[in-house]
Amino acid sequence: MSTKEDFLEQIKASLELHSLVKLTLSKPTDKDSTLHNIFVRPVEIKSERHYSFTYRYKTNDETKNHKVEAAYQEIMMQVEEHFKNATLCTPDEDIALLTSKKGKITVQKSKANRSTATVAHDKIKTKRAQPDANYLTLLGVTDHAGNIIPKMADKYRQINKFLEIMESLIATAQLPKNPKIVDMGSGKGYLTFALYEYMRQKGYEVSVTGIELRKELVDFCNETAKQLNFEGLQFVDQPIEEYENKDIDILIALHACDTATDDALAKGLASDAALIVTAPCCHKQVRQQLKGKAVSSPILKYGIFKERQYEMVTDTIRALILEREGYESKIFEFVSNEHTRKNVMLVGINHHRTKNEQGANEKISAIKSEFGLDYQQLERLIDG
Repeated sequence: MSTKEDFLEQIKASLELHSLVKLTLSKPTDKDSTLHNIFVRPVEIKSERHYSFTYRYKTNDETKNHKVEAAYQEIMMQVEEHFKNATLCTPDEDIALLTSKKGKITVQKSKANRSTATVAHDKIKTKRAQPDANYLTLLGVTDHAGNIIPKMADKYRQINKFLEIMESLIATAQLPKNPKIVDMGSGKGYLTFALYEYMRQKGYEVSVTGIELRKELVDFCNETAKQLNFEGLQFVDQPIEEYENKDIDILIALHACDTATDDALAKGLASDAALIVTAPCCHKQVRQQLKGKAVSSPILKYGIFKERQYEMVTDTIRALILEREGYESKIFEFVSNEHTRKNVMLVGINHHRTKNEQGANEKISAIKSEFGLDYQQLERLIDG
């Protein structure tokens, strides 16, 4: 075996014969690529063999499952176009495809001793919100037997994904033993209840306040919290901009519409919160500013691209403001695009760094100049 084609044939055979234990793709052809690796392994879903692909990006992992033929097509495309190196692990041997700096391809083999057993897919993920939790029943996610109500399956996945993200973020944050959490725009409280229960299980003496405009939802959530004896959880009906308490350790604002996200970010910064977690949506403020203005970029000729571009511009400026104020900022996918397009999470982690006002302000000014912006709302809230 000496060519890339031979290596791909070996992969195809291992997929068809169920002998693939693990496949790793590494060394992207594009040095600036945010996708660093792909890991492939067999899984069993509903008693049928699939192959699980973990796409490791710079800031997050994404997982997809494929049957044999689709798995091979995906691997072939990635090896041909996006990755220079690959290692195929089978029960008998490891086969490595290596590409030198000059583009020379070599294939190396070594002995291995592994089990071909697949892993049942349902056993891979740890559920941080257990289906038998009482709050899930009272919120209508599960029935009284602890079964997920079919139409609420996406919501249950979202809750667990949120807790998974929060677990990782909390591990990096400097929190007191009794953190104060404010959820701005808490809605029916699915994630608010879940985080309260999760934090208590982790040993925190937590107090959580949900801020929500709709009084009927606030009344429902307060009554539910009372039934559950969640004494540290309360809900208040008021606009985000009117919330004045600055004693906040974790600020959350998921899908707060347009500048309500800026109001929440400003409250978090004013409180010097340890952790700020937002999932912005709508992004009307920047888009309305640019109505009627001529644009030179052909990309912005098309409405759907213009919409996405302004979302990116808005959230990039927000992230730069967080960095300017001494926070580490992260932007990554919250839930899959197949469930909702409102899937970007913008996070600020307070490491109490020295503020970087000049560097951040220069970048913000350059973005505003390029797109013809007068301001972004968070700037006005912070700078006055």
